Amino acid sequence: MSDVHDPTGEPRRSFLTKVAAALIGGVVSAVPIVAGLFVWFDPLRRRSGGGDAGFSRIASLASLPKNGTPRKFTVYADHRDAWTKSPAVPVGAVYLRRTGERSVEALQTLCPHAGCFVDYRPEARDFLCPCHNSTFALDGAVNDPKSPSPRPMDTLSVELRGEEVWVRFENFQAGQREKRVVT
Repeated sequence: MSDVHDPTGEPRRSFLTKVAAALIGGVVSAVPIVAGLFVWFDPLRRRSGGGDAGFSRIASLASLPKNGTPRKFTVYADHRDAWTKSPAVPVGAVYLRRTGERSVEALQTLCPHAGCFVDYRPEARDFLCPCHNSTFALDGAVNDPKSPSPRPMDTLSVELRGEEVWVRFENFQAGQREKRVVT
């Protein structure tokens, strides 16, 4: 008798060798692919942690005039998306003014009407929105009842940490009567 062969003429052992090689090759190939997928999706699995709960250091208390004149400051914060982290990028601006020896008020620089930048006018001691010529008082209140602004200028949370002023910077939805944070 002769050896048992399949119809194509190859021995059965050759078939088993090919199947084993394909299985081993599949496992060996799957390991780096699965590891790569874990690395790729890792940022999506991580929880974003804010050590300062969204607060950014803005200025020293000594840099604010004691007479209550507002000063504009750029807000820098670490920006992070799923895969990259950019340290200390400008994310907006705030007006800071002293309201007491150790109290500070922070106002968003964007008009609540249409999101235009509001300017401080030292000669008038008020804020002006150039987009619709509305004025706001030093505390952010609307000066003119005919103003199209649906609410006063948006205030921001302030913390004094020693001699440093920290602000929780947030942007708010323009054109709405309610103050809603834009996420």
